[in-house]
Amino acid sequence: MKKTIFYTLFLLTIITESFGQKQKQIAGTVVHLTNDQFKKVVFNYEVNKQWKYLGNKPAIIDFYADWCGPCRMMSPRLEEIAKEYAGKLIVYKVNTDIEQQLSANLGIQSLPTILFIPQNGKPQATMGVIPKESLKKAIHDFLLIR
Repeated sequence: MKKTIFYTLFLLTIITESFGQKQKQIAGTVVHLTNDQFKKVVFNYEVNKQWKYLGNKPAIIDFYADWCGPCRMMSPRLEEIAKEYAGKLIVYKVNTDIEQQLSANLGIQSLPTILFIPQNGKPQATMGVIPKESLKKAIHDFLLIR
């Protein structure tokens, strides 16, 4: 009996530590969103007519397509930003070829479109390739992250 309880506690400790490590691995990475996930963690455009950000940290969303050359240029920059600002902001990616309904509902017509979402207030979008320094300036000036 004691051996079983000890073994169970040991397994729970391993599972808990493993979960903590997975959480650390997730922090600082780019998160790919589907339409349903977007409505749960960013903005549910089907329920709300006025912008209401659902997240608990400022965010950047990259609307991209795999065939888009400028989008491929932005990808490593956004991965670097995700690592540099881990724990302070979230970087999302939405594949517009797969998530056509989401892209249409948000009026995405040019790629890449980068959406900067502050914790409070309305988002701002920019299109095209953005230098990393310009991304950082927007993070500091608009998202108010240092």
